[in-house]
Amino acid sequence: MTGAAGFIGSHLCEALLAQGVLVRGLDAFTTFYEPGRKRANIAHLVKDPHFELVEGDLLHARLDAALDGVDAVAHLAGEPGVSTSWGPSFDRYVDRNVMATHRLLEAAVAQGVGRLVYASSSSVYGGEADALRAEGEPRPYSPYGVSKLAAEALVGAYALSHGLSTVSLRYFSVYGPRQRPDMAAHRFIEALLDGRPLEVYGDGSQVRDFTYVGDVVNATVLALSADLPRAAVLDVASGRPTSVGTLIGLLNELVGAGPSAIVQCDERLGDVPRTEGNTRTAHTHLSWSADTSLRTGLQRQVEWHTGLRSRLASDDDLVLMPSAGS
Repeated sequence: MTGAAGFIGSHLCEALLAQGVLVRGLDAFTTFYEPGRKRANIAHLVKDPHFELVEGDLLHARLDAALDGVDAVAHLAGEPGVSTSWGPSFDRYVDRNVMATHRLLEAAVAQGVGRLVYASSSSVYGGEADALRAEGEPRPYSPYGVSKLAAEALVGAYALSHGLSTVSLRYFSVYGPRQRPDMAAHRFIEALLDGRPLEVYGDGSQVRDFTYVGDVVNATVLALSADLPRAAVLDVASGRPTSVGTLIGLLNELVGAGPSAIVQCDERLGDVPRTEGNTRTAHTHLSWSADTSLRTGLQRQVEWHTGLRSRLASDDDLVLMPSAGS
């Protein structure tokens, strides 16, 4: 598993270990956000004898050794962030999303890996509202989306030309416990708990297909062994698009903070007005659907935030205190 210490990766490690799977996790602990948060995500896993942590960068690590004896790879590592992918920073996205994936694919073919599942993104689609876009032509709105689509195309090329069994999963707006601090639900919950105004990009009318991390993990576990054609590409989405304004209203209710003050910020370059996944293909080929309601998933995330704060208050050694701008 690459990106094993991240938001989704740590949950996926837990799920696989619970099924008795031996997991070798690779993570570079990059600084897109505080590496201490990532280490905390897997602090309980490193004590499990069925889990092995390899610290290394996909661009430089000895991948032959990392893949030795591996039956399947879940490739979740990468550089996230739509708004930060413009300008000179795009080099970093090419390196960590495209070149790193290429290097991993070469090693997977050489080592005879049976299945590689790639964590792609709804950002490959752009801004069209048609829920059948998975059957059409992706048109990314951001350099980040371009880098994810390029890596997805590489995955497909290695499947079709080298016979590597691959599945690309296009994740849609994943939320839940351990969510990255730059993401909307995380920022909003922290602001509500602090009693700060909520910074909203645009007018709040943007619509997202919010998908709970546990459901995303279930789809990924299934994709690691499902009988699928080579180079399969599936949306992993709830199919229940919700506006950012509605999300804020629900969080106000769950946190019990009352109506929050809103600071409206300029829309970020590369953000799209609407995302909505095609849920039929995953249901047909994986017998999967996103069963967690937005209310239930957000309640679990709020409880994680409040629990984290309680632990921080009682343990001065933890390094995960949310900053005022997180």
